[in-house]
Amino acid sequence: MKLDTVIAQRATKTLYRDGDKCIKLFNEGYSKADVLNEALNQARIESTGLNTAKVLEVTTIDGKWAIVLEYIEGRTLAELMRENPDKMDEYLELFVDLQIEVHSKTCPLLNKLKDKMNRKIHEADIDATTRYELHTRLEGMPKHKKVCHGDFNPSNIIVTPEGKLYIIDWSHATQGNASADVARTYLLFCLNHDDEIAKKYLNLFCKKSDTAKQYVQKWMPIVAASQSVKGNAHEREFLLSWVDVVDYE
Repeated sequence: MKLDTVIAQRATKTLYRDGDKCIKLFNEGYSKADVLNEALNQARIESTGLNTAKVLEVTTIDGKWAIVLEYIEGRTLAELMRENPDKMDEYLELFVDLQIEVHSKTCPLLNKLKDKMNRKIHEADIDATTRYELHTRLEGMPKHKKVCHGDFNPSNIIVTPEGKLYIIDWSHATQGNASADVARTYLLFCLNHDDEIAKKYLNLFCKKSDTAKQYVQKWMPIVAASQSVKGNAHEREFLLSWVDVVDYE
């Protein structure tokens, strides 16, 4: 495998293209369990029929773990949004329709979203009283078994030259309540300082899926607390601000 052409670089991994293959090479010391879990999530999602890059191989290169995937030719939806702001409404329609399609699928072998969130809230840097309230609120939320991407944002959507949409990066995929996934996407837009787009997105999703906005908003502090465990200091501060403003019943 050739590691000549860099597609993208992240804090913990580098993506390369080698012909019709995409090589996701993780940094030295990256958790083997996390790599294998990501590959397993990806393989399980393939069975749902959603458009995604198929896993070809899990291997090591110079002592570093790597996942080899199909290379999907195209541009990310995030790039298209930046380059064509006049088409933002059109792109948001595609984005929301695709997320609703994801939530229409089930995948019984995926980890449960509630289990993951309970674990993350337990690890969060918040006081015991607030943790208790969040655990209680989470336990009271309706239990669903819908596929949730966990990091559904425009940079994880690839648009092919033919206009076909592919969803990548299923490392955070779980099964659970779709509104938690929507709350996560809303917060991702806010973290990216796209507050107006975040509002448009939430309004559009709730309209298209016939979901009460208040229901998604009830998930916000739970999702924010669980996501605050990772990320830099600025992100943690922003996410924890969502936890602090909650007026618990």
